[in-house]
Parts: sequence; structure tokens; C-alpha cells
Amino acid sequence: MIHHTIIPPELIFPEQLESFSDQVSLTRNGVPMVVEQRGNMYKIVRIMSSDPADYLNSELHPGSYIPI
Repeated sequence: MIHHTIIPPELIFPEQLESFSDQVSLTRNGVPMVVEQRGNMYKIVRIMSSDPADYLNSELHPGSYIPI
């Protein structure tokens, strides 16, 4: 669905902002990623690297946990 409007998307889809409030960006071993803190661990949400080899690292796939 395409919306052609002058209204900012934040006003149309306000719940989306709340779902991203727990996410932070960090770099671990040179790999930029988006994580959520879960206790004393980070849960990887998304890998933001432009290097295809970073996506093949089995320790850094989305859903895995890394220490703080």
C-alpha cells in the first residue's frame, strides 16, 4: 500500500516508534549492528554491515546473544 500524504509517518504509524525504543546501535569486532539489551546480554536484531562476509559469521546472526 502506498500513502501519498504530507502527514509525517510518525503520526500515521505511532506504534512503530515504540517498538524500536529498546534498540541501540553498536559496533562489535568492527561489525555495526542493532541490538536490544536483555538482562546482561545483547540480542542481535540486525546486522548493518556492507561486508558480505559479516553475514556469514555464525556468532553474529540476528537472534543470537552477545555479552555486554
